[in-house]
Amino acid sequence: MNIVYFDLETQKSADEVGGWGNKHLMRVSIGVTYSSTEDRFKVFEENDMTELIAELKQADLVIGYNIIGFDYPVLSYYTAFDFSTLPTRDLMVDLKKNMGIRLKLDNVAQTTLQLGKSASGLDALEWFHQGEFAKIALYCKEDVRITRDVHLFGQQNRFVCYTDQNNQIKKTPVDW
Repeated sequence: MNIVYFDLETQKSADEVGGWGNKHLMRVSIGVTYSSTEDRFKVFEENDMTELIAELKQADLVIGYNIIGFDYPVLSYYTAFDFSTLPTRDLMVDLKKNMGIRLKLDNVAQTTLQLGKSASGLDALEWFHQGEFAKIALYCKEDVRITRDVHLFGQQNRFVCYTDQNNQIKKTPVDW
């Protein structure tokens, strides 16, 4: 089974495109995939979106964190393809259904893996404006790796951890 983990970073913020309802106008700066069968990461620049979308279409399962609500809408700028037809596991959506709250990937990664994110999407936007694509690619690759590792941890242990509003570490069951 080819599982493809996926994340992307954008060229523009929500403010720059008139709000979150216009995610399709944010455009991709860098996208990264990790294929379980190839055991490797691939980096895609904006002019490679056809290849990135083709890889997602060929996957037996696409896994990401907030890809249904963010990454897929951003990718829709480049294609008329209906991403809802892809076999997808969105870890953030799963956790929100289970817990009723939306958790950031950094929260889950820090408490589950004792490993935090190296930067933020706002940093990636700044790097885009500075033309520092290698930094964006490295950051995005780390997000894909962290997403993969959170998923694998949950799959093996049947739970992940998070920090609640009182800064207490909690466990939540998952069926990954």
